[in-house]
Amino acid sequence: MADSFSKKENFKKKLQKQKDKALRREERKTNNDKGKETEFMYVDAYGRLTSTPPEERLEVDLDNIQLGAAPIEAEEAVKTGIVTFVSDKGYGFITENKTNENIFFHSNNCAVPIKKGNKVSFEKERSPKGFSAINIELVK
Repeated sequence: MADSFSKKENFKKKLQKQKDKALRREERKTNNDKGKETEFMYVDAYGRLTSTPPEERLEVDLDNIQLGAAPIEAEEAVKTGIVTFVSDKGYGFITENKTNENIFFHSNNCAVPIKKGNKVSFEKERSPKGFSAINIELVK
């Protein structure tokens, strides 16, 4: 039985597609730029990756580099605030003027008896439960 005209045409198209595919494959192989241009990475003095070679970088004086966190600016020693609460047991809270932070105090740290609403000056001290006020004096 003989092949029909359309079967012959389809077979010819299939062969042509295979030839075209083989040509494209060979062309990709010859024009392939993969792996030819490699980018190098370098490690600088701080352990970071950079693209500049070590001889092109500026030299860093490692002796003058400060390690750790930046120094904390000194706070003013004497702060002011208003007494917002005083209990019968001798403790209370002062609201600091600048930060509106409530700071605990005890009457043992007061030079004179203090009442609610008094303006006072004090120093902050770190305690196990947060900050507490010491050296509390009335402000006139």
